[in-house]
Amino acid sequence: MKLTKNVLTLMVGASLALASAVSQVALANAGDFPNKTVNLVVPQTPGGASDTLARIMGQELGNKWKQSVVVENKAGAGGNIGMEAVARATPDGYTLLMSYVGTHAINGSLYKNLPFDPEKDFAPVATLATLPFVIVTRTDSKFSTVQELVEAAKSGELTYGSAGNGSVNHLLGEMFNKTAGVELVHVPYRGAAPALTDLMGGQIDVVFTSLPSVAGHINAQRLRPVALTSNKRVESFADIPTIAESGYPDFNVNPWFGLFVPAGTPEDVIEKMNADINEILARPDIKERFAASGAAPFLTSPQEFADILRADIEKWGQVVRESGAQVN
Repeated sequence: MKLTKNVLTLMVGASLALASAVSQVALANAGDFPNKTVNLVVPQTPGGASDTLARIMGQELGNKWKQSVVVENKAGAGGNIGMEAVARATPDGYTLLMSYVGTHAINGSLYKNLPFDPEKDFAPVATLATLPFVIVTRTDSKFSTVQELVEAAKSGELTYGSAGNGSVNHLLGEMFNKTAGVELVHVPYRGAAPALTDLMGGQIDVVFTSLPSVAGHINAQRLRPVALTSNKRVESFADIPTIAESGYPDFNVNPWFGLFVPAGTPEDVIEKMNADINEILARPDIKERFAASGAAPFLTSPQEFADILRADIEKWGQVVRESGAQVN
């Protein structure tokens, strides 16, 4: 009987080892990836920069892969709901996360008890684009330049709206306050869209927001751009000056957007996705489509992306600590 148990133990062990090996081979085989629908999770509401870029890339990857890439918006909790969903997904390459500096480099410092680790629970695939944020005001505002905004802020109380406490929009306002020596009063909203609605309605004075989210309003002259947060002008919006050239040369914020998969996704699958994405980003027509929203293609390897993320977590963590922002 003892021998029988040993034999059974060996047989069960061998079966489990074989099953594990077969499973690993199946997961690691990127030759036929993808052979079914791929889900691309956007942890923000439709219409913003993340959503815009995700839908462009989802369409192009679907065409290249001959498989559907379904964009799914899972907004809430500053992007954490969508991020957690991806962190817990099967690491097989069929669930992608559209992320950016705000959710991936800031939330770890902003939220005390995240149900995931922004670095350990995700594997970087590829950056997609960089795009500046922009200060916008109403078309009937008394100021149209950074200098006039600073003078107005020093003469009386001005308010700025954001997508919420600790958002990039909020932290940009605090960075501007510190740089320019003013005290714009922060008014947090549940997303950039309601902040822009109140701006156009006259309830607040300015909003720091991503250029793609207001490109249509600027072109239709529903909002007036004051200055870009990057240190270089954008070709498709060449008339908009930068904060840097407006008297504050060290001001330069040009956030990245990129794709992640759950940690543990086979490296050859990640490498295949990275190569396919970079091939798409290198096309002139994609550059033109991005430029229409003020974005510029940004090509990196997975390792380069990981290095950028690590540096930005440290950089933005300091900004969060200095601002005193905290979300429970």
